[in-house]
Amino acid sequence: MLFVQLIVVLAACRALGWLFARLRQPLVVAEMVAGFLLGPSLFGVLAPGVQGRLFAPESKHTLFVLSQIGLVLYMFCVGVEFRADLVTRYRKRAVGVSAAGITVPFLLGGLLAAAMLKSGGFFAQGVRPFHAVLFLGSAMSITAFPVLARIISERGIAGTTIGSLSLAAGAMDDAAAWIILAIVLSSFTGNAMLAIAAAGGAALYVAVVFLGVRRLLAPLAAAAERDNAVRTSTYVTILCLLASAAWFTDFIGVHSVFGAFTLGVAVPRGVLTRELRRNTEPLTMAVFVPLFFVYSGLNTRLTLLDSTALWLMTAAVFATACAAKGLACWAAARLSGAPPRHALAIATLMNARGMVELILVNIGLQRGLITPTLFVILVLMAIGTTVMTGPLFSLVWQRDGEPAADWLEVRPGRHERLPLP
Repeated sequence: MLFVQLIVVLAACRALGWLFARLRQPLVVAEMVAGFLLGPSLFGVLAPGVQGRLFAPESKHTLFVLSQIGLVLYMFCVGVEFRADLVTRYRKRAVGVSAAGITVPFLLGGLLAAAMLKSGGFFAQGVRPFHAVLFLGSAMSITAFPVLARIISERGIAGTTIGSLSLAAGAMDDAAAWIILAIVLSSFTGNAMLAIAAAGGAALYVAVVFLGVRRLLAPLAAAAERDNAVRTSTYVTILCLLASAAWFTDFIGVHSVFGAFTLGVAVPRGVLTRELRRNTEPLTMAVFVPLFFVYSGLNTRLTLLDSTALWLMTAAVFATACAAKGLACWAAARLSGAPPRHALAIATLMNARGMVELILVNIGLQRGLITPTLFVILVLMAIGTTVMTGPLFSLVWQRDGEPAADWLEVRPGRHERLPLP
């Protein structure tokens, strides 16, 4: 049955991918929508018997295991793509945009979390206000860096002021969101010693990766540069390190995706990262990621939103997420000297949540932070903000309207185009 599921999932993703490509949407948007449509919200309504047999409850464990493998591989690739050079190059402006794009949505998300706790039914029993505020705040403030990078690449603005600043700010947003999530997960146990052990273990892991593992990888990166290729032994070594990173961070109570992302960031840039992405991304993006979306779709039941109050809360979450992120990033970009249209384009790009949001809400559901009702609301918000990013960006952006004078800190008369991974 797993192979039948693969046929259906891959065919649905490809079919929707063809349709969404005509709408100038990245493939990840089609896969997000496909996962949602194959769940009980549509397929289960149109053909409940067929959907029930195809995605039987006993098959969910297999999908879960494969989705976890996919998450680790995917977040490793995200870490490999992480542009630390952009963060350094545009740190002054990017810090402002990123800080605004995190702080304002986080504060408004915290207010929403307080309202949800008061009304009940959105967070699991025993969840304290501290955890609810941190979780919903991080869910509101996150930016989908991989989706952002692909939109910028497809629109041909990689290396331009708007593309570079958006990538740098988005990278900072993602890093901050995962740190916040690590704090939530490590402290959710209610046991102070476990929380301290998780925080200490995470800090130790980061130190070991950047001070030790990175040095271990340096000779492998040098060999890859000499050969202009990655040896099989090198690839297996890095996969073993990745499995170890995922196991350790999950063992200490943070999450395996944190370990995978951190390891990806630590890999020396060059031929090694290029070949790692070339060998890892195709199977991950073609098979494992769609399975993750389907697993998310199986947990997404629109029927849970069975009252006007719940739909109003859904609208409030969506509007708050868009307004808080968009207005904050727009204002910060304007204060950094961006022309009005550029600032609006940056705000539009930063509003995309994408798969990163789905990863976060799935973790929240698995760890018992949120209820299936809030899960559905946040999934709809993730899909909606991602789908709207491409069309809105096309509406506000005019490439030929970019001023000759660069408003970032670049020498006059020079417009350096940075290569996108």
